[in-house]
Amino acid sequence: MGTTPDPVAEAAEYQRFLLAKLGDDDPSEVQAATPAALRAVFREAGERLHTRPAPTEWSVLETAGHMLDAEVVSSARYRWILSEDDARLVGYDQELWMQRLRHDQDDPEELLAAFQGLRAANLSLWSRSSAEDRARVGIHEERGPESYELTFRLIAGHDHNHLAQARNALGA
Repeated sequence: MGTTPDPVAEAAEYQRFLLAKLGDDDPSEVQAATPAALRAVFREAGERLHTRPAPTEWSVLETAGHMLDAEVVSSARYRWILSEDDARLVGYDQELWMQRLRHDQDDPEELLAAFQGLRAANLSLWSRSSAEDRARVGIHEERGPESYELTFRLIAGHDHNHLAQARNALGA
């Protein structure tokens, strides 16, 4: 008889995983460097931009599409946390977003431009936030309380993780 997955434990493990990917790196520096790093991966990919390393793994373009989705979601979460008391932070199903938003058909330049614009806005928001702002908390429906700072750090770890995934897709 198998064990039932514990969603709280899985959520905590996911946070630990992303924070470990970030390590001691400055999250704002990581995030500021990501658009150029993503562009470099696109250049390196060339004709392999749409190639999946395995049927169940994402291509470079799909990985970048997921990173854009995460940036869209984090943009909203940052603003909810900063603007509302005990804001509710919704989760999302990344596989459904990938499938239904058809990231395999994205125009690479449009995707990069959208990512870069959102990222710039989010970095600007971060740079003008106070220590008090960064300590504000929203309630993630899957992971529980998350501060603005934690959410920001998680996205930087997410960047490291998915840039590595995109580079690995090229080597497969």
